[in-house]
Amino acid sequence: MPLPLNSRSVLALWLFPMQAPLMPISPEEEQWAGRLSARRSRQFRQSRGYVRDALADLWQVSALEIPLQAPPGKPPELANGWGYISFSHCQDALLVGWSPQRVGVDLERSDRPIAAELLARRYFCADDQSALCHLRGAALRDAVLEQWLSKEAAIKWQRGSLAADLIHWRCGVDSVFAVHEVLGHQVDVHRIHHNLWSMAVVSDFSAMSNAPMLCLV
Repeated sequence: MPLPLNSRSVLALWLFPMQAPLMPISPEEEQWAGRLSARRSRQFRQSRGYVRDALADLWQVSALEIPLQAPPGKPPELANGWGYISFSHCQDALLVGWSPQRVGVDLERSDRPIAAELLARRYFCADDQSALCHLRGAALRDAVLEQWLSKEAAIKWQRGSLAADLIHWRCGVDSVFAVHEVLGHQVDVHRIHHNLWSMAVVSDFSAMSNAPMLCLV
């Protein structure tokens, strides 16, 4: 199936509240959800159900027709020709991103407490640590959170892992791109703030010709 004509250059985002009612998922997804703890099962059902709901509206098909393959703990995939999907959740919201090209998204509460100095020292590359060295207090916390979001989104774009790749992604404090210092990947980074949420969206340069559209549900 070809991409929707009005979506060839679009990087679309949807933000769903966690208290939203659950949407239908596939029988296979129901089986996967049944093997999870109560908290993770609801999280799983919500993310898969709302990915299907969002893409059904984009593609103008029923939600259960969306060829989504997203077992627990694995990067979500769509069938060839249906574009690329990424999603992220925090305690009270779910972020879904779709693009005709590879995409990665990450979401956190802006007020999430973090051990900023420790995180940066342990997990950030030397250049990114150096860019943070003049910051203190809330400014350091905010900058580390921004970088963490960008790095996680980049790893999702890469289909990599936090353990293997986090320290290799360089993105700076205010940079609009990220670079994997070992593999040479270079991608656009778009940062978004809405109410109490902070988001990072990573994609190939050509997919970022327009700013991502954030749909609030």
